[in-house]
Amino acid sequence: MSRRRVTLTRDRRRPSAARRTSEPRGPVAAKTAPRSRPEGPRTTRRRVQKLTKWLLIVGVTVTALTFATQWTLRQSYFRVQHVTFVGFHHESPAALLAASGLSNHPSMINLSDATITKNLSTFTWINAVHVTKHWPNSVVVTVHESVAVAVAFTATHVLEFVGDTGRALGVAPLRTNMPTLQYLKPTTSTWPFARAGRGAAYVAGQLPRAFASQVSVISVDAQGTVTIKLTTPLTFIVGPATNLHAKFVAIASVIAHSQLVPGDVVDVTVPDELAVTPPTHA
Repeated sequence: MSRRRVTLTRDRRRPSAARRTSEPRGPVAAKTAPRSRPEGPRTTRRRVQKLTKWLLIVGVTVTALTFATQWTLRQSYFRVQHVTFVGFHHESPAALLAASGLSNHPSMINLSDATITKNLSTFTWINAVHVTKHWPNSVVVTVHESVAVAVAFTATHVLEFVGDTGRALGVAPLRTNMPTLQYLKPTTSTWPFARAGRGAAYVAGQLPRAFASQVSVISVDAQGTVTIKLTTPLTFIVGPATNLHAKFVAIASVIAHSQLVPGDVVDVTVPDELAVTPPTHA
């Protein structure tokens, strides 16, 4: 009996190793479970400082690379050294080079298409300019010139070429084989005819091959009514410079199939309702 009591007393005070290592239950298990500790202010501050440091390093690096690149691209090797002009017919390469400003060897990085176009717009024949850069130091300037579609006399009785937009393009030989633009009942009888003249120039630029070579004079009045006179001579009243395809088809058909006499005036303002007026004799 005494041995049994000793054993009981030892069990209550000192649990066996097996019982100590067994998995705890109830409230004891909750005490031994791992807990996540919230970050303190010091840890958060360290992370912010580290991120700020990296951002500062990146910013300084990018800035340094930018300045280095800018400095490098402004060196003489990256300045314009070779210029090629394409598409010109009425101006010399030397004159174009001097006017463009490219002869001053600007840096490629600062090259401005708008500035070059503005500089070359002083030439009357040049209508548009396209600039292509070829690094490290070459430039190709493609020039788009206006197309002369007619001639007209200026206020000083000088014959000039006229483009399809109505722009005067420069002196033309007196025997130039192009339609001559005229103003009917004008307040200003010589070219340019302000806005009214644009209709005549536009018609001249749209003339079909079927009879373009036969057109001698294209007239326009203050209301924009266009009249075409052939070398035959026949006259066609075109009216406004609209619906030209149908009007030109009517004119070509009349020339090819109608029996007209010199001096006849054909009104094709409404292409499907042609009206012919015979010449009047004094």
